[in-house]
Amino acid sequence: MSSQLHSTLLLLPLFAAAAWGRGGGGGGASTAPSLEFHHRFSAPLRRWAEARGRALPGGWPAPGSAAYVAALAGHDRHRAVSASGGGSRGTPPLTFAEGNATLKVSNLGFLHYALVTVGTPGQTFMVALDTGSDLFWLPCQCDGCTPPATAASGSATFYIPGMSSTSKAIPCNSNFCDLQKECSTALQCPYKMVYVSAGTSSSGFLVEDVLYLSTENAHPQILKAQIMLGCGQTQTGSFLDAAAPNGLFGLGIDEVSVPSILAQKGLTSNSFSMCFGRDGIGRISFGDQGSSDQEETPLDINQQHPTYAITISGITIGNKPTDLDFITIFDTGTSFTYLADPAYTYITQSFHAQVQANRHATDSSIPFEYCYDLSSSEARFLIPDIILRTVTGSLFPVIDPGQVISIQEHEYVYCLAIVKSRKLNIIGQNFMTGLRVVFDRERKILGWKKFNCFSSSTTENYSPQETRNPGGASQLRPLNNSSPAALYDSLLMMLTLVHLAIMF
Repeated sequence: MSSQLHSTLLLLPLFAAAAWGRGGGGGGASTAPSLEFHHRFSAPLRRWAEARGRALPGGWPAPGSAAYVAALAGHDRHRAVSASGGGSRGTPPLTFAEGNATLKVSNLGFLHYALVTVGTPGQTFMVALDTGSDLFWLPCQCDGCTPPATAASGSATFYIPGMSSTSKAIPCNSNFCDLQKECSTALQCPYKMVYVSAGTSSSGFLVEDVLYLSTENAHPQILKAQIMLGCGQTQTGSFLDAAAPNGLFGLGIDEVSVPSILAQKGLTSNSFSMCFGRDGIGRISFGDQGSSDQEETPLDINQQHPTYAITISGITIGNKPTDLDFITIFDTGTSFTYLADPAYTYITQSFHAQVQANRHATDSSIPFEYCYDLSSSEARFLIPDIILRTVTGSLFPVIDPGQVISIQEHEYVYCLAIVKSRKLNIIGQNFMTGLRVVFDRERKILGWKKFNCFSSSTTENYSPQETRNPGGASQLRPLNNSSPAALYDSLLMMLTLVHLAIMF
C-alpha cells in the first residue's frame, strides 16, 4: 500500500450560534392540547430533580464532556437495534463498547464525538469521528500534546503504550511503514500528519493495541479487535486549543482506518453508517449496510487520494431545478458545507432570490455570505428546500441547511451555512443532519435515508405543521430563550477535516 495518509484540518473562527428551535410551526396561539418534552439532562429536569432531592450522584454531567457522552451512550446503546440494516453476512453490526451514541459538541467545532476504549487495562478517550482522514490517533504522554485540562472531561488525557499489556510497536518492516527513510530496524515506525490550519499537526509513532467493541443485537457481546493507531507524541496548532481533545478517529477508505481493519479481520462487512440526529445526538454502526429502501449512488473513488466522493448531476432550490455536474466529498469531519463555483453561486443566489427576509450586512466575523436578520418578534420565515440529484437520479434532501447566530443580545441572524471554496466541494455534517448515511465500501456506494437515530420508528416524523410548509419551504424558528453568553460559547470554532496527501 501507499505510505501516505490523507487528511487536512482547517480552523475558522465564529462568534456565536443558537440552537434550532423544535417547536410547533405556527406563529399564533394554539388551542390544541400539547405535552412538553425535555431531554433527561435538560435544565428543567435538573431543577425538578434537585428540588426533590434527586440530583445525580457526583453531579450532572456537563454538556459536551465525556461523562455526558458516556451517560447518553449507556442509556441508548441497546435502543433501535432493529432499525439497523446489518451486514451482508448476517452478522450483527458492531459499535464501541461504551455505546453507539455520538454527540455533536458545539464548543469543539460542531463535530460528532464518541467514547472509545483502548488497551489493557482499557483507557477511555473522547474522539472526533472523521471520514475525511484515515488514521486513528490518540495523544500520548508528552510535552507538546493536548492540554492536561482535558482530564476534567472524565476521560483519559494520554494514551500510554507502556501501561497497556496488549500494546505493540509497529516495526519498520511493516507494510504500513515501507517508505520511511527515517525509520531503521532499531526505531519504531513514525507518522506525521500535517493539517492546513495554522501549523496544526500530529506526529508520533504507530502501535497496535486492542479496541473494545460491542455487538448491536439483543444480547450484546464485547469484542477485542487488534487495530493500528497513532501514538501522538507532539501536537501543534489547533490541537493545542482542544480541536481534538482526546484524539481523532479516522474513518476513511485507506486500509489503515479502523473500518478497513475490522473488515480485513472478518469482524464486520466492509461498511459502516453514521446517523446525525436533529438534536445533536447520533449513532455509529460498523458493518451496517443500510436498508433496501434507502437512496443510493456510486462512490467516485480516486485511488491516489481516496475519499467518499459522489457525482451530483442537478440541484433543486425551492421550485427552481437545474442541471449542474460536479463531484463532492462527504466528510463527517467537516462542520459545515464547502462548495466551489458554479455550485456555490447557483445555490446561494437561487436561495437568496426565494427568501422573503432582509439580508444581513456583511460581517467579517461570520464566514457565511448569505445571512438574514431575525428579531425577537420574528418567530419564523420561509426558506426554500435544497435537494441534490445524483447521477443515478437519487435525491439527497438537505434538511438543515442553515445556522442561527447571535450577534448581540436579542439580535439574531439566520445564515445559509455554506462556505465558498476555491476547488473542493465538501458536504459537511450540517447537510447530513436528519439522515442515516451509509458508507458502503464493499459495494462502493453511498446510501442515505431520513432517520430517527434512537427511536422504534426508522424515519423522522417531518410533520407539515412542525417543519414544512405546503409551498415547499421550511419554517425557521430561532431559539429565543438562550442567553447571549451561552450562544457565544456554543460556536467558538468550525473544524474541517478533509483529504490532503500527508507523508508519514
